[in-house]
Amino acid sequence: MKWKSQIQNLKAYQPGKTMDDVKELFNLEKVVKLASNENPFGCSRNVETYLKTSALSHAIYPDGYAKELRFKVAGHLSVEPGQLLFGNGSDEVIEIISRALLDGGKSTVMATPTFPQYKHNAIVEGAEVREVPLDAEGRHQLDKMLEEIDDTTSVVWLCSPNNPTGEYIRNRELISFLDAVPSHVLVVLDEAYYEYVVAEDYYDSLELLKSYPQLLITRTFSKAYGLAGFRVGFGIGNKDVIGKLEPIREPFNNNTLAQGAASAAIEDQTFIEECRRENRKGLEQYYRFCEEQGLAYVPSQANFVLIDFGVSGDEVFQYLMSKGYIVRSGEALGYPHSVRITVGSHDQNKEVIERMTEFLLLQKQA
Repeated sequence: MKWKSQIQNLKAYQPGKTMDDVKELFNLEKVVKLASNENPFGCSRNVETYLKTSALSHAIYPDGYAKELRFKVAGHLSVEPGQLLFGNGSDEVIEIISRALLDGGKSTVMATPTFPQYKHNAIVEGAEVREVPLDAEGRHQLDKMLEEIDDTTSVVWLCSPNNPTGEYIRNRELISFLDAVPSHVLVVLDEAYYEYVVAEDYYDSLELLKSYPQLLITRTFSKAYGLAGFRVGFGIGNKDVIGKLEPIREPFNNNTLAQGAASAAIEDQTFIEECRRENRKGLEQYYRFCEEQGLAYVPSQANFVLIDFGVSGDEVFQYLMSKGYIVRSGEALGYPHSVRITVGSHDQNKEVIERMTEFLLLQKQA
């Protein structure tokens, strides 16, 4: 078969061990997953009510325009329905953008480390990938990213807050960057963790969109809304940009239950506010632990924290997993001495901190 040359060495996504896998492997009764930045508080009761009361015919295709969800999201964001592009998770929105704008004669610019799907999709399309390392504090170096843009550049990817650091782009620096980006370049602002941000100097991307038509924002229902299992993400952009991307979208890409669940979820902003508050409390638990133990960490605007243990992240990961706590090793994230931990409930945070304290004690005794 005549496979694309660029996919010959491309690796498929490797999901981590499931909670059931870990229970069986270590003979555990209880396992806590703090690896994938899911919401430990689940989802809004609105969603639970919808799922219990909806009477749907599963033999009928879903609404291909996602009309109810589209209008509810548009109303919540104060944008026009035609400014929205829905995807099977924001992963699909990223894929649609890549399919529409990248090919063998184009280049794309992104930070590193960052969300890996930008690079993955660019490779599939045969585009040249230009990566700019984050600075020592885990922040985008926007000035150096600008230097990588030329006439071949079609897309620049900005993840803010960034995964895996949790750092964010400040309002003033983003505006300076957008002012300098050529008009032929689409700037994708990935805001998967937007609902968790509390920083006062975080930008207002929807307001910026009015002045910068080459800006496209991506958000998701997988994180703060607690609907990762339903896979609903969306892009927000200029109507002309969305109009070019819409034909690339697969028909019926959001199933009926997913559309209904997301429609119910977005109406409960009280739940989102509560999750944001609890997330900040959880982050403070980890910050205190790090300061007490003398560990470096990246202050986060997301629902996770990156902690440097000074030893192999895989070693920390394996120890915690053996105790029933699944986190994410930094070995695969560009931070080999760190682990990324999703902020859980107060008790989950307390328990994993106790296990991490045990690990550090064992390290000192070794």
